[in-house]
Amino acid sequence: MRISCNQLLLLFSCVWGLTMGAFPSSVQIGGLFIRNTDQEYTAFRLAIFLHNTSPNASEAPFNLVPHVDNIETANSFAVTNAFCSQYSRGVFAIFGLYDKRSVHTLTSFCGALHISLITPSFPTEGESQFILQLRPSIRGALLSLLDHYDWNRFVFLYDTDRGYSILQAIMEKAGQNSWQVSAICVENFNDASYRQLLEDLDRRQEKTFVIDLEAERLNNMLEQIVSVGKHVKGYHYIMANLGFKDINLERFMHGGANVTGFQLVDFSNPMVIKLMQRWNKLDQREYPGSDAPPKYTSALTYDGVMVMAEAFRNLRRQKVDISRRGNAGDCLANPAAPWNQGIDMERTLKQVRLQGLTGNVQFDHYGRRVNYTMDVFELKSNGPRRIGYWNDADKLVLTQDQALLPNETSGMENRTVIVTTIMEGPYVMLKKNWEMYEGNEQYEGYCVDLAYEIAKHIGFKYKISIVPDGKYGARDPETKIWNGMVGELVYGKAEIAVAPLTITLVREEVIDFSKPFMSLGISIMIKKPQKSKPGVFSFLDPLAYEIWMCIVFAYIGVSVVLFLVSRFSPYEWHTEEPEEGTDGLPSDQPPNEFGIFNSLWFSLGAFMQQGCDISPRSLSGRIVGGVWWFFTLIIISSYTANLAAFLTVERMVSPIESAEDLAKQTDIAYGTLDSGSTKEFFRRSKIAVYEKMWSYMKSAEPTVFTKTTAEGVARVRKSKGKYAFLLESTMNEYTEQRKPCDTMKVGGNLDSKGYGVATPKGSQLRSAVNLAVLKLNEQGLLDKLKNKWWYDKGECGSGGGGEKDKSSQALSLSNVAGVFYILVGGLGLAMLVALIEFCYKSRNEAKRMKLTFTEAMRNKARLSITGSVGENGRVLTPDCPKAVHSGPSLRQSSGLALVSSDLP
Repeated sequence: MRISCNQLLLLFSCVWGLTMGAFPSSVQIGGLFIRNTDQEYTAFRLAIFLHNTSPNASEAPFNLVPHVDNIETANSFAVTNAFCSQYSRGVFAIFGLYDKRSVHTLTSFCGALHISLITPSFPTEGESQFILQLRPSIRGALLSLLDHYDWNRFVFLYDTDRGYSILQAIMEKAGQNSWQVSAICVENFNDASYRQLLEDLDRRQEKTFVIDLEAERLNNMLEQIVSVGKHVKGYHYIMANLGFKDINLERFMHGGANVTGFQLVDFSNPMVIKLMQRWNKLDQREYPGSDAPPKYTSALTYDGVMVMAEAFRNLRRQKVDISRRGNAGDCLANPAAPWNQGIDMERTLKQVRLQGLTGNVQFDHYGRRVNYTMDVFELKSNGPRRIGYWNDADKLVLTQDQALLPNETSGMENRTVIVTTIMEGPYVMLKKNWEMYEGNEQYEGYCVDLAYEIAKHIGFKYKISIVPDGKYGARDPETKIWNGMVGELVYGKAEIAVAPLTITLVREEVIDFSKPFMSLGISIMIKKPQKSKPGVFSFLDPLAYEIWMCIVFAYIGVSVVLFLVSRFSPYEWHTEEPEEGTDGLPSDQPPNEFGIFNSLWFSLGAFMQQGCDISPRSLSGRIVGGVWWFFTLIIISSYTANLAAFLTVERMVSPIESAEDLAKQTDIAYGTLDSGSTKEFFRRSKIAVYEKMWSYMKSAEPTVFTKTTAEGVARVRKSKGKYAFLLESTMNEYTEQRKPCDTMKVGGNLDSKGYGVATPKGSQLRSAVNLAVLKLNEQGLLDKLKNKWWYDKGECGSGGGGEKDKSSQALSLSNVAGVFYILVGGLGLAMLVALIEFCYKSRNEAKRMKLTFTEAMRNKARLSITGSVGENGRVLTPDCPKAVHSGPSLRQSSGLALVSSDLP
């Protein structure tokens, strides 16, 4: 029987159609995505799109048609509904993600219905059929890294079943190597629980950690580690996941802690670079999560789609019938009706071998990844850096090239360094017209100039950032969180702090300091007391009252001694010869000139450096006079030397002169800045005086602590002398130079410390900043800057109010009023004594001359006024017993007989 050509062509077409019809042109695949997997879903869609639009028809002879279900709540009921929905649609394989609650449901359905599940979720233990685990096991790499670091004590933090399996492997290894492992499940922890856990571990001196947490919980944990300050030098963390670059470790970069982890995706791989170019062009509104680089789970998702596509290509080449006609029924049927070709599908999937975004993709007969390589990364101050790799064959291989790290400041010119500081005069202040400027030009001050010089020396661009809370930096005793500028550095918000930041032990534990650029100490600021008005007898102030009393007693004693030696010395006694022409009557001169009154007069004249008309004749008297003159010379010279200063100077009497004075009194309150090194100094001090002061300050009501230095200064000025502020001496000296010039520094510094430029622990800027500060100091620029901002721009005169507690001025009447009082008093006393003498003499004359007291006073008054008592105006001296030689005649006036010497 002959068969025509047309019949042969028809027969061939039927056979070809039957053969090729076994493999559909549109392959149905499923997609199960749980919440918070937007980026994985985007990678899933992108992979399908790139496959379906491939220009090479041999690579894409069919289209992938996805059926996707997003499960908001991953409980068994929701997972069952989603899985059954996709099974009923006739999918050949399902790509899906699961968590702890849904993993068992999915694996059970896949095993019962022979539907393969390709998943990037954590690997499951045991032999699970129809499950292809795209995520490699990290167990071998982690154990190798622990062996390398030779840890014998560490904490293992985990949160999933995967953590149990890794923990089991670690505990087996710990038994062999005598490790001390503290395993803690943090699945149900909140932020407060994390902080409490970290504080407990800190008390146990735990410094090494292995963290095996899912992404969301890992981020929360890392935030709490930073908040309690455990990301500093001395701590070491191993991140037990495959996406080291996916973790936000920016704050750890500046903290100084050692952080090690594993990286599955090699971003230098040409295939990854090519995909990244497509990824960056995606519309973020249509493809959520595309605004960030793909995580390793997204890369696994992409590779999962490629694995399914390759498996379908292999099935097509093998001409395997994978149709599900009549086999897409109820997944809940009892008994279960598995897919007939499911085993072929599983076998083909496990046989796939390709190069994907995550490297070599290959599976064993259990569906687990094999022959893969993961990089080992370590966090450096400038970001993650590859230090080696791990694979099944070579195990851990460290390849870090130290030659790549010669100059840690290289590349600084390509970015802007954030410089944190605090608004505190004269360190950082706003310019008068700061609104007219932008950026760093808005500020001026000592630290602004210092930051400029450091940046110029190192060679980097910088931006000044004022610390938001206005604090220097202290650690909260309850939350363990650092505030202020220290917190800015610790938590990675700034890279350098140029401010009046004191170098202390507790700060040095979490940040690094340069050499001090300024030395200082804690000092006491009080309101400048009012200048004391000079007293009436302020001219007595040059000598103490004790000295004046001693001078008085010395004066009396010298006078008495002079009187005695004059009495006992024969050379002080003398008799005057009668003058020629006289009648030889005895002289009215005493035989000894140094009676008690003359001795007092001589001593007074010598003390006043005026002298008198008598002098000692005897050697003993002259010795007394000589030593008295020497004594008065020294006393008067000393008095004169101090008199000018005391009369021309107004002194301020300070109620407080030292910390001891503050501690002993209760009238004047005193306090410090609420957050800073000064408060910390008193809190930690073991000196009795400072302990007493701290006890008062922490219990004082109302509080004696201030939020800012400006608030403390204002409180001193408004307190009327009832509040003292304890602050750094440099700020104290600066405030003294600012108007209204009403504060002053008293006493010496309570301690000695310095200000330093701070950088985060392990920062690449540390050495360069330190060298810059040393160079500026050697050049004398630091001293020039201080003189510029403290004294050259001072408003209270050179020297400062603290150094100059007195002011010279011209003498006023109040300075010498006492001298005038003494003069007036002396004159009044002299007139009173003269009146007494007048009355006394008048009384004696009245008795002697047989006159009435009134007549005698009248005669004395006439004598005092006119110099004469005679009727003819002659000057008569009725009190003189001498005879007046007036010729051979006898004269008589007013009843007073004058006898001539010529009378017989």
